[in-house]
Formats: sequence, structure tokens, C-alpha cells
Amino acid sequence: MKPKVSDRFWNGAERPKSKREFFNAVTTPAPTGEGATVATIRMYGPIDSWGGWWGISTKDVGQVLDALPESVEQIVLRINSPGGECFEAVAILNMLRAHKAKVLAVVDGLAASAASVIASGCDETVMSPGTQMMIHKPSVFSWGDAEDLRKDASILDTIEKSLVDIYAAKAGENDWAQLLADETWMTAAEAVALGLADREAVIPDAGEAATVGDENVIVIVTDDDADDATDHLPLRDWAAAHAIQTPVSTEPVDTKQQKEDLVSYEDLKAGLRERLGVTDADASDVTLLGALDIQLTEPPAAIITEAPEGTVLVDAEVFATLQTNAAAGLEAREQQISDRRDAIVSTALAEGRIAAASRQSWRDQLDKDEEGAAALLATLPKNTAVPVTEIGRSDDIDSSESLAKAAGWTAENKEEVA
Repeated sequence: MKPKVSDRFWNGAERPKSKREFFNAVTTPAPTGEGATVATIRMYGPIDSWGGWWGISTKDVGQVLDALPESVEQIVLRINSPGGECFEAVAILNMLRAHKAKVLAVVDGLAASAASVIASGCDETVMSPGTQMMIHKPSVFSWGDAEDLRKDASILDTIEKSLVDIYAAKAGENDWAQLLADETWMTAAEAVALGLADREAVIPDAGEAATVGDENVIVIVTDDDADDATDHLPLRDWAAAHAIQTPVSTEPVDTKQQKEDLVSYEDLKAGLRERLGVTDADASDVTLLGALDIQLTEPPAAIITEAPEGTVLVDAEVFATLQTNAAAGLEAREQQISDRRDAIVSTALAEGRIAAASRQSWRDQLDKDEEGAAALLATLPKNTAVPVTEIGRSDDIDSSESLAKAAGWTAENKEEVA
């Protein structure tokens, strides 16, 4: 069965309807009498900080430990768990260690991953026949750039060192890094041989030499509706108070409408991908869950209901026309600038400030720095590169007689000259 996003650490198993299905505690008189009490805590589900039916949290275990009577001198922690959050597991282990009672961990089925941390960290660890223990490297769902991922990898290294300290304190020195990297699965005998468990044995429920009786028995359970005072009644009274009753409703049930309202899992995944911005059509449930976690932790974007002061909103077609006109205006403006710079060079050439051969170089300089180039041209003396000053002008007279007269020749001196 493919796990669903909402399953978290249940890994596709059928979700429980109540916390009581996988987590509770029973206290019973110790076999030695003398007023001492044994508390049996059954941890038969994943370890999850979300609590509720998601899994067993530090808060859940804390509530149980707080409710134990002062006479409790031994806690039998019965474990069948696939693991879960490692920090939550370490916190639960330290809460058990801090309790004045001696803690006996009994693996009834599986103590994997984070659950192995709790099992091996107790005062004594017993593997029931046919059980398994598994240890592996810590992992994390991560999102971010390369620096974020490198930082997360460094954090995982420190977490691994902390877990190795717990295993080594129980079993002594070993190549724990390799054992974790190999994801080591152990039978009951192998766990004992490695040192993570002390022995293999069958431990009767509610204490090694006692079974639950009718007197002085307390059931402690935690759930979303744990405010009900009957949750702390003696076992026989609690069962009567929580007798199953068939729900009664006067409203008609439209089963056809219920079926129409159902959404297939694949359609649900497709909708989640679209809303979370995940473009990979084959994205796994883990990827979708990571994207959802990011969305839940990031503050929602502010919704703008009106434009800020100074903002003008226009129709899309009007905006397109404005863009076209602006482009045409920009082209005309650029032509004006080019014509002006051409005129500056032409004037300098006409005034004899520059030679024709340097015309293009001055034009290029004007494109780079018009103000500076124009100012420099103005400082060049006129009529130096090419003489352009007027040195004479002829009258509009073309007859020889007129020319002679202009030269001062008269009829009288013509003969003399002749």
C-alpha cells in the first residue's frame, strides 16, 4: 500500500481511531507486595511530536509519568514502534531516565530507528523472541539552496554523533558509523550480541511476575478528548463508562452524494501539486509533504486590496498602445540627438576648427560624451585646420571696359600705354 501524505510515520498502515489503540499505561501492585507498584507503559505506535493519533509525543509520555503514583518503583516500557522523530525520542528517553523508577524496556515486536534509541537507552533492555531492532543514519526533509543543504548535512552529522553516544553508552565502542550507514537490522539474539539489548526473554504483561487484577488498577490514557475525567477510572469502571454506543441521527443520509463528494487519491495529489507549485508530475508524497511544511511555516503573502498612492492602473490594451507610442517617441528622440551631433561636427568643419579627415572621430566622441566633446570643439581656434576666411570678392562685371575703368585706366592714357 502506498503511504499517504497524512500518514507521516504510519507508513501506509491503517490509521487508528484513538490514541488508546497504541498508547496507554497500567499500574499494578508489585509481586513483592510491600506497597511498591509497577507501571506498564505500552508504546505501540510511531514517535511523533504532533501527538494525537499521529503518534506518541513527549507530551503524551510526560502526562503518563506525571500521573503515576508515588509508589511506582519500576516502569515496564513495552515497545512495538517503527520509530519517528529522533529529537522526540531522545526527549522521551531522558524523561524516563529522570524518573525515580527503574525502567525496563521490553521490545514486543519492533524497535526501529528512533524507537531503538529509547529501547537501548533504558536501564535494562529485553528482546522478546522473534523481535527485531534496527538502527540507521538520521535523515531530514530539507528545502533550500546549496548552503542550506550543506548546513542541514552538518546538523545531521552532529545528530548522528549524539545517537552514537547513546548506543555506545549501552553497548560500548564499535564501528557505529558503519552500522548506521548500513541500516543494520538485528534479530533478538543479534541485538543482545551487539550489546544494544541485555537479554532475550518473555516478560509477562504488567510486570514480570504479576498480571492485571481487578483491584487497585489505574488506566492512564491520553487523547484529543482526554479531558474526560473517566479516563482515569479503574479498568472495570472505565470500560463501563466508555461502552460503545450506536450513533443515532434523524437526518437522512444521501449515500449517492457522499460518493460524488469523494476525491480519488491521484486527483488529490494533482490538486496539491498545483496549489503547492510542485511542477514534477511524479513527485512523491514525501516531496509534497515537504512543500506543504514550507507553505505552513512561511507567513502568508499580504493581499493588496487597493493600489498604493501614486500608482495608476490602466487597461491592458491602453497599456500596450502607450508602450508602442513610447517606443516611437524614443526613436524620434534618438534621431533628434543624432541630427544635433551631426550639426555640431558640420559647424566645426565649416569654421575650420577640424579637418574633414577627423570628422568621424569627433562624431564618435560626441556619442560618448556630447557635452564634453562640444565644449572641446568650441576651444579649437577657427580657420586653423582649413583656411576658410574670405580674402577677396569680385564684382559682377565682365566687360574689358569695366575692368579697365576699375583699374584706373582712361581713354587718355590708353594711347600712352599702347
